[in-house]
Amino acid sequence: MKISLNKRALIVAAVAAAFLFGAFTGSALLDAITGTDVKSAAKIAGVEYTQKEVDSIVSGLEDYRKSYLANREKALPNSLPPAFQFQPLPPGFVMDMKPENGGFSGVGNIRKPNNPDDLAYYSIQQLAKLISTKQITSEELTKFFIERLKKYNPKLNCVVTLNEEKALAQARAADKALADGEYYGMLHGIPYGIKDMFATKGMPTTYGAAPYKNQVLDYDASVVEKLQKAGAVLVAKLSLGELAMGDTWFGGQTRNPWDTATGSSGSSAGPASAVSAGLVPFAIGSETLGSIVSPSTVCGTTGLRPTFGRVSRHGAMALAWTMDKIGPICRSAEECAIVFSAIHGPDGKDLTAVSNVPFSYPAGFNPKTVRIGYIKSAFDKDYPFKQQDSTALKMLTRMGFELKAVELPALPKIDFIISVEAAAAFDELTLNNQDDQLAQQLKRSWPNIFRTARMVPAVEYIKANRLRSQLIADVDKVFKEVDIIVHPSWAGDALRISNYTGHPAVVVPNGFKENKPTSITFMGGLYKEGVLLKLAQAYQTEAGFNTQRPKLD
Repeated sequence: MKISLNKRALIVAAVAAAFLFGAFTGSALLDAITGTDVKSAAKIAGVEYTQKEVDSIVSGLEDYRKSYLANREKALPNSLPPAFQFQPLPPGFVMDMKPENGGFSGVGNIRKPNNPDDLAYYSIQQLAKLISTKQITSEELTKFFIERLKKYNPKLNCVVTLNEEKALAQARAADKALADGEYYGMLHGIPYGIKDMFATKGMPTTYGAAPYKNQVLDYDASVVEKLQKAGAVLVAKLSLGELAMGDTWFGGQTRNPWDTATGSSGSSAGPASAVSAGLVPFAIGSETLGSIVSPSTVCGTTGLRPTFGRVSRHGAMALAWTMDKIGPICRSAEECAIVFSAIHGPDGKDLTAVSNVPFSYPAGFNPKTVRIGYIKSAFDKDYPFKQQDSTALKMLTRMGFELKAVELPALPKIDFIISVEAAAAFDELTLNNQDDQLAQQLKRSWPNIFRTARMVPAVEYIKANRLRSQLIADVDKVFKEVDIIVHPSWAGDALRISNYTGHPAVVVPNGFKENKPTSITFMGGLYKEGVLLKLAQAYQTEAGFNTQRPKLD
């Protein structure tokens, strides 16, 4: 199926709350707009008007301000999106609709371990085998992980809400279904945790922020519904840095299991920490500009950031409508593939979620058929993980892959896109001074980001997204030369570029530095999660770093 540029949903609407004259609050809103006000605002916007031009637009700005004030009288829930949808499609993009044959690897005659602690680090595949062969019940497994959450959360601070009673009921239902001859697949009866920005009916959904500490939504997010349909058991709502930034929330800082004196990074802080510590077999996180990659790097987990629009965001906290993505955090790439196979696809509620795009995990591939590019300029720099990354590149070569030096296009100055969209998503915090309740009050924390973003003219926001369209087209040219791009997780601009263009990525551990994990990232073509995950798993099987465990006791 060919999707042309004409069918793309273009980002042509401005975020009204970001118009620069909406920044005034309090009694200043009642004052008439003067020529001096206009000149000051124009200076901030980087434009110059003559006195005649200033005089001619004052009345129009007064009318705009009346509209802003009228619009603010209408309460807008975070779940209400703007009237445009972003799609990461370059001109002439052809969607590959041919599914691949394949499947997940078997685990043989796996047996329940004698040491219960070993069970905490069994893979999803191994746990699925234990459940399907009735060596362990979902209820037993759920109780086991709930007890680990209780035991280690005081040290890691990764749990916001424990879902003990409902989880045990779900587990018993999974056991009954199996006894009745119904098996839903590899996630049947498997416990998991979810970042506390997803709606879960009857439970708090706090966004990690004090203003939403008591928020209870009366529905389940689509990803929760899909996992429930797959038989998975939700045991805990896990921490996130407030409003999806960092690892500090209203309950304090989430800790890194490898070094509990340090934070787990974020914003998927709790999911990465809990999976790393063996408190849940897998967790659901999200990424806007590094929130899966960064905590997975710090905690030594494997994280998948899918192509934008691959997983419905219905019921997920909106931060940036054109950039938010949902993905699994596990201990291996194949486990990410198992979870992703259950959660991807449309639901009719998130209009950015693509339909009819198949996902399959290939049975195998010949290294000679996979074209791997590496960003030479990034790897050539001096940066903290250089030694580990160099070793990873050598290992890929030994595995039979031929690496080709490539370069991504320069990233335009468009980082304020996130700030503007986030300021609109949480406009009520700024207008009602609720931003004072947020724990982080530094210069680069949300309160000041929101205030600053209100001064961004709508014209500049749209122009930035036009530059983003060009970036998407330029990155697509690189992916005509290679299938996968390997790059440093943090060094260089690849992390930011791929988040703006919507390309999928898998971050995997590739060593240790000062006894803490390091990582490397594989970036794939649009909707090519299958081959991307297969390559990442092949590397992990060879390297083995994902099997390492932190010492918690």
